[in-house]
Amino acid sequence: MSGASGVRLADYDPHWLDFLVPMWRASFELGVGIKDPHPLEEQRQHFVSNVVPSSSVRVALLGEDLVGFVAANRESIAQLYVRVGYHGRGIGSELLAWAKRQSAGSLWLFTFARNSNARRFYEARNFKVVQFGFEPTWQLGDVKYAWSAPRNTP
Repeated sequence: MSGASGVRLADYDPHWLDFLVPMWRASFELGVGIKDPHPLEEQRQHFVSNVVPSSSVRVALLGEDLVGFVAANRESIAQLYVRVGYHGRGIGSELLAWAKRQSAGSLWLFTFARNSNARRFYEARNFKVVQFGFEPTWQLGDVKYAWSAPRNTP
């Protein structure tokens, strides 16, 4: 299915792994402003062992190019990243819209407090701050956001 951004969403297939992980890392490093010291192989293993089993993963394709992905279940979004250089084209909005559609009517997620672009993105799409905290692995402040579908009122 192609959206307004021209992006096509597809189910994750393992053949995307070697493209997805470096794209994820570059987007993370840009958004958070830190260099990830972990080997790429460790991040690949985390994706395969932790992200894929606990989430539905959709990739965003522009032509044949991987330009983003979302990992979500019916309650939460574990990851949502857009390829560096492709921000502001509606790709993240398409991925987020998919996550909302497959949700149970509400979602929560965490992002780093210092990632001002992600925070603006989620707040502009009706996510509300519900908690400030601290992420011990990265030693950074984080923000928990929540979204609920609008209720139909007679």
